[in-house]
Amino acid sequence: MIYAKLSDAPLYRGIHPRLDRALALLTPDFLATVGSETQKLEGEDLYVTRFDVESSVDETRLYEYHRSYLDIFTLAGGEERVDISASEAVSVSDHRGDYWGGAAEAEEHVILRPGCFLVLFPGDAHRPGMAVDTPKGVSRIVFKIRVKEN
Repeated sequence: MIYAKLSDAPLYRGIHPRLDRALALLTPDFLATVGSETQKLEGEDLYVTRFDVESSVDETRLYEYHRSYLDIFTLAGGEERVDISASEAVSVSDHRGDYWGGAAEAEEHVILRPGCFLVLFPGDAHRPGMAVDTPKGVSRIVFKIRVKEN
């Protein structure tokens, strides 16, 4: 997991070429162009989508993790708490493709606000969209980056 300011994104280059490309796009100009329709930047290997959602106080929401993809979250508006756990701690109740979902206990919490980003690597179980205080509108931009073959 990486949590940092957008201005520090270049510091994390060199981990994977597709991650490098996505980090280079973490600019206000590019993020302003991301809409609710998926933009395929490198087909299924790298794509980005904006989700406009309401944060939740529902502590029974499922955690999710991936094995082939990493996620980058950044916010265009609002704030949310992202709960983090290890994939081994998730009691998987739903599995589709590269998505494993289930109940878990939070090991860490990150408060995500505009101007910051969060990288979740394969195996980093996460529960985004949690309210910081009370439910509010959140505009989350999500990059999906394939770093492992199935």
